[in-house]
Amino acid sequence: MRFQDKVVVVTGAAGGIGTAIAGRFAAEGARVVVSDVRAEGVEETAAGIRSAGGKARGVVADIGTAAGCRGLIADVLAVEGQVDVLCNNAGINRRGALLALSDEDWDLSFAVNLDAMFHLCRAALPPMIAAGGGAIVNTASQWGLHPAPGHIAYNVTKAAVASFTQNLARDYAPQKIRVNAVCPGEIHTPMLEAGVKRSGRTIADLDRMVPFGRIGRPDEVAALVAFLASDEAAFMCGSLVEITGAQAVA
Repeated sequence: MRFQDKVVVVTGAAGGIGTAIAGRFAAEGARVVVSDVRAEGVEETAAGIRSAGGKARGVVADIGTAAGCRGLIADVLAVEGQVDVLCNNAGINRRGALLALSDEDWDLSFAVNLDAMFHLCRAALPPMIAAGGGAIVNTASQWGLHPAPGHIAYNVTKAAVASFTQNLARDYAPQKIRVNAVCPGEIHTPMLEAGVKRSGRTIADLDRMVPFGRIGRPDEVAALVAFLASDEAAFMCGSLVEITGAQAVA
């Protein structure tokens, strides 16, 4: 129960890794604010946590806008009174090399994957600082550190997330704000399944690419996020932690 009575905000929590993160924090005693732009997925995740005995509340928010980000944190502070952990997990993947991308693909990738972190952190940092500290865990990507072909918008935004994480950590460590990022490799999520179907490959094909013998699971990423947000990682600040089954070094 590392997060007993802590308030944890998880974005992109209507499925995949975000749902697993929200469930992990709730299982360890947190009051979880489940947020996503998809109302149905938000309530499904929150209801699943409550049915398992956890505490969760859903908040629908479009964090692709500055107003949506500010509104989410304002709602959390008004209802919960505090923000102890912020998990910036929401992200989109607009595939294609540069000439295959539209202006909308590029702009939306930055709005959701990077700009949202700027606006959410700017809203959450003052109450965290006033409370004497807090933890922020961002979801970057293996591809932000080791780019894959044909995903320039996703790769560049995730590389920026990694840099944002380290800069924010350096600036606010003196205020006891710990900022870290997870950098997942291939994780079995709905987003990954959709990409596999488009490419004509199978999950088994991806499994063979990973030295560990299989792709990762959302609950494995959630466990790492929870560790980074916990007091057990008290001296970790500015870390980019890869979770790839050794694929990144293969």
